[in-house]
Order: sequence, then structure tokens, then C-alpha cells
Amino acid sequence: MPTEKHITIREATSTEDLMIAKHSYQMWLDIGVHESNIHLNWQNITLQFIEEARRDLCYKAFVAEVDNTIVGSASCQIFAGLYPNVFKAEYRKFGYIWGVYVEESYRRQGIAKYLTNRAIEYLKVIGCTRVLLNASPLGKPVYSSLGFSEGNIMQLDLI
Repeated sequence: MPTEKHITIREATSTEDLMIAKHSYQMWLDIGVHESNIHLNWQNITLQFIEEARRDLCYKAFVAEVDNTIVGSASCQIFAGLYPNVFKAEYRKFGYIWGVYVEESYRRQGIAKYLTNRAIEYLKVIGCTRVLLNASPLGKPVYSSLGFSEGNIMQLDLI
């Protein structure tokens, strides 16, 4: 008789930033980005980004543990925006979730959903009015089940 695994979702500590960076890197590989298209110093770039986001954008990460082993993670922060932010925070303060990743052998157990929910809860606490994320094809059903709508982002490939 198989035993049920106990999944714990908790806030990550800064000592786990390296694991968060590794998960982010692995996420890109899993969705088909060839490693030749990723900077060799991806780890330092990600760690610097996390440090700046923690300082300037209310960054937090959450990890999923099974038997005291981290098997997934998700990051979130205030969305820095792609445009001048002229709106008052009570009107438009967007949160952004990124780097949701679960190790392959632990997928399809609800872990990504639990991690995303914790990120959403945190973004609510800091006063966000909307949550944004970019979903991979595998992630879309997870996010749809949480109430995320299909976006209207349009793109034009130039290469």
C-alpha cells in the first residue's frame, strides 16, 4: 500500500535563493529553451535579480517540501511594469508571479497550485490589485483552475 506524501509549502529563506535560481533555469529548459540561448552566468544574473527585487519590489519566494526536501518553488513580487506607472497603488498595483517550478517526479500532485496560491495570498497582503504571470503550456491548466483568465498579449516575432 503506497504511503501518501506530506507536502509542506513555506516561505523560502534567502539561503535558498540558489535553489530558486536553479529551479528557474530548469523551468526554461523544460519549456524548450535550449541552453545555448541562456547566458552562461544565468545563476549570478538570477541571484542579483532576486536581491534587487527583494530590496525594491517586495519579492518573496515559496518552496514546496516533501520529507524535508525542496521539490518546487515559486517567486512573486510587485510588477515593475513595462511603462511609466502613473497610477495610484489603490487603482493599479500589479503583482507578478514567476518561476513556478516543480521537479518532474513530483508533478501532477497539486504542488504548483499550492505554490501559486501562497504567492497570490502574499500579493493580496501587500495590496496588489491584480496578479500577472506568463504561463507555459503545462502551467495554463493550473492557472486557469485558479481563476486566471487567458490574456490578450499579442506578439510579433522579429527573428
